[in-house]
Amino acid sequence: MTSAAQDFILTLSCSDAKGIVYSVSGVLYQAGCNILDSQQFGDPATGLFFMRVHFAAPPHLDSAEKVELLFTDLRQRFAMQASIHALARRPRVLIAVSRQAHCLNDLLFRWRAAQLPMDVVGVVSNHPDCAALAAHYEVPYHHEPLPPGADAATRRAQELRIEALLQEQRVDLLVLARYMQILSSAFCEVLDGRAINIHHSFLPSFKGARPYQQAHDRGVKLIGATAHYVTADLDEGPIIEQDVQRVDHSLDAAELTAVGQDVENQVLARAVRWHVEHRILRNGHKTVVFK
Repeated sequence: MTSAAQDFILTLSCSDAKGIVYSVSGVLYQAGCNILDSQQFGDPATGLFFMRVHFAAPPHLDSAEKVELLFTDLRQRFAMQASIHALARRPRVLIAVSRQAHCLNDLLFRWRAAQLPMDVVGVVSNHPDCAALAAHYEVPYHHEPLPPGADAATRRAQELRIEALLQEQRVDLLVLARYMQILSSAFCEVLDGRAINIHHSFLPSFKGARPYQQAHDRGVKLIGATAHYVTADLDEGPIIEQDVQRVDHSLDAAELTAVGQDVENQVLARAVRWHVEHRILRNGHKTVVFK
């Protein structure tokens, strides 16, 4: 058995070519590493190759920086984008929320139950409503209010305060757990690849307030949720996970909402877990998820 302090994850992408798996395995073998799990995918549509390798390193390779040096030649040979993640370093996560607390509560519970390998460094919100919930889990709560009808300058000033918090807390991932604000393009650029959003899958049919009431009024038979990376294109970032639940006429609007929120919880939790376990690679406007 090896300790987590010696475990690393390699993720890579490059143009598909012969010998990539052989070369990666050879580098690890020559360095005295033991491959514990390996997954790969070649996308015929884009011609790209993706790989995730979980391996244990010998004692002298005790940092991601040292392991990185092993792949210098391979990076150049295959024009490879590769990253090394030390499992001993848990990703630092900030959760953003507005008034609906179901996703926040679910994430905090799973985190405290050791189901999510990450460190929650705080909760940020434009409302004070979830402060007591954060206090229950002993997580710092940062209230960054936005007045109704706030103009673009006021909104950007609030985002800059959140950006400062991200930097101060060395945040690796921002989770928008029903944070009901549209982010500016400038903020989305800062968050590129390190912000996940959750929304119901009724868009664009049921936009605006009370989507579950709208869905109930239309008699839908399937409800669902989508987790995706945040981009400047509203709710159109690369999709990480989706799920649906069948419903019928017997559910009233409140029961439909409860079912929908439970789906949101599960979809967001899976997306966050896959991200902090380094299982997601970007493939243009899509994602490759090694489960």
